[in-house]
Amino acid sequence: MKSFKHVRILRSLSLVVGIAVAGMFATSCTDTTDPGVLSSLVISPNPATVAAGGTVQFSAMGTDFTGRQATPNAGAVVWSVASGGGTINSSTGLFTASTTPGTYTNTIVATCRGITATATVVVTAGPLATITVTPNPVTLAINATQQYTAVGKDAFGNVVAITPVWSIVAGGGTISTSGLFTAGTTPGTFTNTVRAASGSIAGTATVTVTVGPPATITVTPNPTTLAIGAQQTFTAVARDAGGNVVTITPVWSVANGGGTIVSTSGVFTAGSVPGTYTNTVRATAGTLSGSATVNVVGGPVAAIVVTPNPATLVQGAQQTFTAVGTDAAGNVVPITPVWSVANGGGTINASSGLFTAGTTPGTFTNTVVATQGTISGSATVIVTTGPVTSIVVTPNPATLAPGAQQTFTAIAVDAAGNVVVITPVWSVVNGGGTINASTGVFTAGTTSGTFANTVVATSGSVSGNATVIVTPVVAPIATITVTPNPATLQVNGVQQFVAVARDAGGVVVPFTPVWSVTNGGGTINSATGLFTAGAVAGTFTNTVRATSGSIFGTATVIVTSTPPPPPPAPLVDLGPWGIMAGTTITCISGGIINADIAISPGSTVTGFGPCVVTGTQHLADALAAQAQNDLTASYNTLMGLPCPPANNVGTTNIGGTTKAAGVYCSPSSMGITGTLTLDGGGDANAVFVFQAGSTITTAGNVVLINGAQAKNVYFVAGSSVTLGVGSAWQGNIIALSSITLNNNVTLTGRALARNGAVTLGVGNIITLP
Repeated sequence: MKSFKHVRILRSLSLVVGIAVAGMFATSCTDTTDPGVLSSLVISPNPATVAAGGTVQFSAMGTDFTGRQATPNAGAVVWSVASGGGTINSSTGLFTASTTPGTYTNTIVATCRGITATATVVVTAGPLATITVTPNPVTLAINATQQYTAVGKDAFGNVVAITPVWSIVAGGGTISTSGLFTAGTTPGTFTNTVRAASGSIAGTATVTVTVGPPATITVTPNPTTLAIGAQQTFTAVARDAGGNVVTITPVWSVANGGGTIVSTSGVFTAGSVPGTYTNTVRATAGTLSGSATVNVVGGPVAAIVVTPNPATLVQGAQQTFTAVGTDAAGNVVPITPVWSVANGGGTINASSGLFTAGTTPGTFTNTVVATQGTISGSATVIVTTGPVTSIVVTPNPATLAPGAQQTFTAIAVDAAGNVVVITPVWSVVNGGGTINASTGVFTAGTTSGTFANTVVATSGSVSGNATVIVTPVVAPIATITVTPNPATLQVNGVQQFVAVARDAGGVVVPFTPVWSVTNGGGTINSATGLFTAGAVAGTFTNTVRATSGSIFGTATVIVTSTPPPPPPAPLVDLGPWGIMAGTTITCISGGIINADIAISPGSTVTGFGPCVVTGTQHLADALAAQAQNDLTASYNTLMGLPCPPANNVGTTNIGGTTKAAGVYCSPSSMGITGTLTLDGGGDANAVFVFQAGSTITTAGNVVLINGAQAKNVYFVAGSSVTLGVGSAWQGNIIALSSITLNNNVTLTGRALARNGAVTLGVGNIITLP
């Protein structure tokens, strides 16, 4: 019983003490819910890792003697820093790290009622804030290398480990992934060009690239040509491996002769022995050198020799001439001659000496000239004809009676039109007779006809030909008519007479009249029929005579002392032209054109030789072109004249009719067969115009009466005009395209074709009105 009471007393005492102690702990370092006596403290976190300048909240947990945990009341624990690393709020336990990284062992101290606990703090560097690239700046020669490093730091300057990405942003060279930089070949300062980056943070460095050591030395001029004793200042330029100029002070020397040089200035003086001195001038800097070649030539130019001399060229061929200059001692002196042609023969390029032969054969003595200063040399050129390009056979055509003979001739020309001497081989290819192969004497056969291109002259592969007309046996002349008849002239005036011969059937017979004056009044050219009146007025009946054998015809001449009235102005001015064509004019034989002829834009005339032009020929020249312009205006004027309805003759033949002055027209073709009589009604100015929309075809004559004059008569066709065989026509013929005069047509007027050809047959005579 006593023991039981003792136990109850002890328990009561323990409860009292416990309550007392618990009450004391709760008010200082224990939670009111954890009664017990504080026996230890634990700080968390421990260890604590914090970036420099960062913060961390520490807390303390207490345990009693039974091991039960208790969280101290706020403010019950006193916080402090024992070994650096930062600062701590003594009441709250909020720690602020310093800017110096490191491990601060047991630096955090928590104290409560004499019980302490510690914690370690690890201060690390902060986030990357800067990157520093070194070295910076750096100076490198071209192609040199430099290892760069990059150091990262936080905002407090603490090193932060990085793996930089290297790049070049402003040129100057290249860089590897490890930061090894290789300088480029272009000198210069490349600011902030080397870049090391980590994330969004980067650092840069500047590189200055300088020229490298000399790698080459170039000496100029190279080569140079100097006369004996002449001087030349050489220059030397050194460059590094990148081609950049490097400043040097060269030492000059002569390695292979040719002259002397000043070692400091590079002034070279040529020696007295001409020659080529290869790599003789030398510029040296250290172990590096460059050189130049010197050509030493003779003294000033004393003579120039031009080759080839002579040069023989066909026309149009080319030859390059060369000129060699020499000094008084005969040494060759380089020259740059100016070329010219002094005496014709062709043209030459003034700088290259390329000569082009002209088109005129001949020997042109000393014509090619090469000049240097006041010295010149020359060469002779012989221009020869080129190969035969064409052969012209004359006469063409040749009109012969059966059995008659004709000696043909052949003229060969080259491409420039120069005559080339040939010995042709003659032959007959289309009949008509025979020919001597060597002499060209042709004998007409007995069959009449036109044998086109039958006589052939051949030289090599080139040939020319001619047509032969073998005429039938001609009937004897029965009559000869002389016109004009009568002819009225002022004293000393002139008149061209024309004679037409006909056989008993009235067919025109070709002949060559002999002219004479039988009854005075003037004189006449016996061959041409051109009459010049004398000084005595009067009527000289049948005084002009045209004779062939025993047959003759006559005309009367009236010589007046009173000047005739001035001629009326023509409706259009057709000028001095007896024939005008746009393309060609052809005459077979026996024709006489007592006027000028013109062709434009064509230029071909055929048969003039057998046919005679007493005037001037204008072939595709400026005067011919103007004449065609005038003809066009005249054509338009005449075709534009109004035609009274009563004068529209349609396609009715107007031959055998008599027409008064006026304009007559047909919308298409106009035919005139028989004699068309034009009555001037006593008016010397009476004008007659016949308009045809297409063609005019004749087989008859035009007779003028009562003052009508041929110069005032116009036949105008929208296409062509054809005059029939033996027609005796008077008036001006104007055709848009072509005009044809058949055999034995006489025309007192003009044959003017705008666009096409004018073709004459045999025995045509054209006399201006």
